[in-house]
Amino acid sequence: MTAEELFVDVALRAWKTNIDRFEGFYRDLPEEQLEQEIAPGRNRLIYLLGHMAAVHDRMIPLLGIGSRLHPELDEVFISSPDRSVASSLSAAALKEILVEVDGALWKAFAQWSPADWLARHTAVSEEEFVREPHRNRFSVLLSRTTHMASHQGQVILATPRA
Repeated sequence: MTAEELFVDVALRAWKTNIDRFEGFYRDLPEEQLEQEIAPGRNRLIYLLGHMAAVHDRMIPLLGIGSRLHPELDEVFISSPDRSVASSLSAAALKEILVEVDGALWKAFAQWSPADWLARHTAVSEEEFVREPHRNRFSVLLSRTTHMASHQGQVILATPRA
């Protein structure tokens, strides 16, 4: 394995570990517990589930993989704070969406070479990318992994202690 392949492998393992933890947390959580707040007056667990599904769905076009699968998530889980816009999606549907979106991302990730990871993402123009080559797919992967880990920390805070 080359040094470049090793860097990508380490980052993908971090992504996959965080995905498994996040999805695993929600997999067996009873629906009524999803109404629990992280802290008084803060986001509910169901909101963080939908937020993560929306953020990951936005990665699909950002990374040049294809079109979004669920753009309808944005109004409730990106553009608005928790409880300000009602969601018509059940917890089970949000769980399925997150798994679907994460699966689509992983399928693309598994096919990319280190050079593919260093290609520009779609939010940066070719001219900007010449000046700022760090604005690449790999940087998106790292930032979204950190974002997910941060929210994983929040959901852990909401977990009842035995």
